Amino acid sequence: MTVLLIFGLAILLAAIVPGPDFAMVVRNTVMSGRGSGMWTAVGVGLGIGVWVVSTSVGLAALLAASAIAFTAVKLAGAVYLVYLGIRGIVTAIRERRRPAAEITLDRGMSRWAAFRSGLLCNLLNPKAVVLFTALMPQFLGTGGDWLVIVELAAVGMAVCAGFYLLLANLIGLMRSVLERPRVRAWLNGVTGAVMVTLGIRVAAN
Repeated sequence: MTVLLIFGLAILLAAIVPGPDFAMVVRNTVMSGRGSGMWTAVGVGLGIGVWVVSTSVGLAALLAASAIAFTAVKLAGAVYLVYLGIRGIVTAIRERRRPAAEITLDRGMSRWAAFRSGLLCNLLNPKAVVLFTALMPQFLGTGGDWLVIVELAAVGMAVCAGFYLLLANLIGLMRSVLERPRVRAWLNGVTGAVMVTLGIRVAAN
């Protein structure tokens, strides 16, 4: 039980530090509402489970050891973040040029689209390769007990998804402010710029 608590705390600390997953949850919540943010959080949580299992069976370690594979993941993640960021900035510019009365909230994001964006954002984050390759051996030791792996994956998913679900709901509480057309346009621009910056940093590191 102590091992699970420590692992959960490590995952929580990693989630709290603003990064691509954090930005994605904020972006989708601002653009499409609390529901989209919550489904994004679930996608990120599943990504954590995938990393725990893949690291435990050696896939992530193999990826980290291969310079070509690691670079491919890094560049794919960077391109994805920059693409989403540019979309946000373009949307902000368009909304700034339109009369306030014509600006409406984007409710077109489906649950699947929100979930998929969270999952891909997490799986294409090269820092996750480094994090879990370094973290998992501390909790698995020399064994590969599948019960332990499943427990760690469940804790990781629950903690990460729980934190981002809370974040989405907190942002949702500010709905009356965020739905103001000009505020939303400004937030789209800011979150878009943040994601472009994160994408560039990912590609450069």
